[in-house]
Amino acid sequence: MEDTKYRHEWKHEIKYIDMLCIRQRLKVIMRPDPHALNGVYEIRSLYFDNLNDKALREKLDGVDMREKFRIRYYNGDTSFINLEKKTKVKGLESKFCALLSQAEALKIVEGDIAWMAMSNRPLVQELYVKMRYQGLRPMTIVDYTREPYVYGPGNVRVTFDYGIRTGLRCIDFLNWGCATIPAGDPVVILEVKWDEYLPDIIRDALNTPGRRVQAFSKYAQCRIYD
Repeated sequence: MEDTKYRHEWKHEIKYIDMLCIRQRLKVIMRPDPHALNGVYEIRSLYFDNLNDKALREKLDGVDMREKFRIRYYNGDTSFINLEKKTKVKGLESKFCALLSQAEALKIVEGDIAWMAMSNRPLVQELYVKMRYQGLRPMTIVDYTREPYVYGPGNVRVTFDYGIRTGLRCIDFLNWGCATIPAGDPVVILEVKWDEYLPDIIRDALNTPGRRVQAFSKYAQCRIYD
């Protein structure tokens, strides 16, 4: 597996009016992600956990070193599906990815995992081991809309996530039409990621006096009905 590269990350729940104000500032100094469709992504993720809800509990308890697995695709396009592993160590995050075919993703969802042991992708092999020996399994679908902005210096990425919906215990991941419901009250999540430094011009644009600063997990929010 490639060398681990860690990035800084802020993730906060903000008010809708805050998003409108911050968005206006960002549009002056940042550019929309050129890969977004009409300025946004429609994201569908399938998160993994074990029977003891290890990933969920570690997030809620603020465990300093933790990891989570998910499968993800964008804008309903199942021709490009990513298996992702995110790790967090002392506030820094890293992410490893491996492409999956639609057939492979379906097999994982259905519990057909023996083939994964022979994969030439280390991340697929790692997920196999953890599904086989740690009881990791697909847990629930998380849907949301992401509005992304990018800035070259510092490799900064700022996103607004909203419209968060949960599939409850549904894992029919490849069926874009499967039923999902709002995950509690509507919220907006401001997410900021950068490498070695966050430029002051971006810090100033994100500053909103009186803003409610609160860590947030979309996966945890989508488990509220369990």
